[in-house]
Amino acid sequence: MLHLIVSGDRTSQLALGGILFAFVVTVLATAKLGPYLPKDGGREFAHDGKLSAGKPRGAGIIFVLAFVMSAILFTPMNVEIFIYLLLVVVCMITGYLDDAARSPWGEVRKGFLDLCVAVLTAMNFLKFNSSKIELAFFHTWIDIPKWLFVILAVILVWVSVNVTNCSDGVDGLSGTLTIISLTTIYLLDRVLNVGRNFSFLILLFAACILGYLWYNATPSRLLMGDAGSRAMGLFISIAILKTNRPFLYIPVALVLILDGGLGLIKIFLLRFFRIRILTKVRTPLHDHVRKKWDWSNTQTVFRFAIIQILLAVSVVYGIGL
Repeated sequence: MLHLIVSGDRTSQLALGGILFAFVVTVLATAKLGPYLPKDGGREFAHDGKLSAGKPRGAGIIFVLAFVMSAILFTPMNVEIFIYLLLVVVCMITGYLDDAARSPWGEVRKGFLDLCVAVLTAMNFLKFNSSKIELAFFHTWIDIPKWLFVILAVILVWVSVNVTNCSDGVDGLSGTLTIISLTTIYLLDRVLNVGRNFSFLILLFAACILGYLWYNATPSRLLMGDAGSRAMGLFISIAILKTNRPFLYIPVALVLILDGGLGLIKIFLLRFFRIRILTKVRTPLHDHVRKKWDWSNTQTVFRFAIIQILLAVSVVYGIGL
């Protein structure tokens, strides 16, 4: 919106102002509204889960709305981007309603809602973009049939939403890993000359998550809940789709995938095929390293982040060759 009244030679100042605005608004809004959020009851099966009992939960509603407001104010808007923002809000709201519910929503209900959001996201992307993708590192383009592209995109979005959600269990972990993944995608956008408008959205979202992390670093004052983790997962999947190289999602978000995804695989195989795997590995992995390897919360966040940063540097360097 503001770009309409700002001359072209001042767009860089406007961008800087947008990033600072997103961060400051998130920090101030979290400080003011955090105490009014629903309280966490403590997770019975999570390692040290009871330590979260009584803390405000669902802070994702604050930083997601701060992001959407910043995006509308500081980013050139079009129909595609507006629908993405709407879907992020929808994903956030479904997560927040679960956070605020007296009894957690069942897996079927949450999985179905995630599927609906994933389908709408895939259809919106295909409406404004082609189904032609590049195999990263091989510089080979493939024109995928639209029906197959929708199926694959739905799987990508659904997986991203759920593995990011499952990785949320240690103060600062999910937000930190999301910022690393989004920053990696932003750098890839710059290397690949992807459109600037959406790339700037990535920076705004990262700034809002940083504003949330101001209060979530160990020991945390509040928790993002499903309202934040599901919205972050959705936005990561949209950002990677916009690169036209969806397979880059694997290295760009590998720590999130392993941390949150192994538990989903274990449950799926056990429930539908009675197959037991990784019986000696506690999932999510952040619970395993804290309980079995005696890592502190801070060590878990830093070490997981270090691994993802190494992967990020390798991916950006490899794509730039």
